[in-house]
Amino acid sequence: MSHINIEIKARSKDPNKIRKILKEKGSRFIGTDHQIDTYFKVANGRLKLRKGNIENYLIYYQRQDKKGPKQSDVILYKTTSKSLLENILIKALGVFKIVDKKREIYFIKNVKFHIDQVRGLGSFIEIEAIDKTGKIGKEKLLEQCNQYLKLFNVSQSDLISKSYSDLLNKQ
Repeated sequence: MSHINIEIKARSKDPNKIRKILKEKGSRFIGTDHQIDTYFKVANGRLKLRKGNIENYLIYYQRQDKKGPKQSDVILYKTTSKSLLENILIKALGVFKIVDKKREIYFIKNVKFHIDQVRGLGSFIEIEAIDKTGKIGKEKLLEQCNQYLKLFNVSQSDLISKSYSDLLNKQ
């Protein structure tokens, strides 16, 4: 499945405040997922295998490393946590980095929210305005992202341009 996201990632000083706002806005709580993302060495974009109790995907994406809302072109391949795919990819490509996180997943319409606790990095919020059908459009997705940035009072200094794997790699 291929789709377009406009997304942001930011450090979160107060995850409880984000939870409260999401509850007040009538979000749908999907659950808390313990996710292990294995990032592979690739020449273009990013390729990761996500293993969790809720989400299990092979994910390829391309996006600019910039702070604030940015487009991410994503291809998802549904897998299972017991798939042999990980062994194949490790042998063929090699591992770049492994990210271990606890992720709370919420939705309001087409917008997905993650409250993440990443081992070795701390607390983060992610906002993904998702267009799976091509009918919403980039402008509306950007508008949605900016709306929630303001609602959550995310400061410019808290915005993150890199992936968790890149942040861990710098340590």
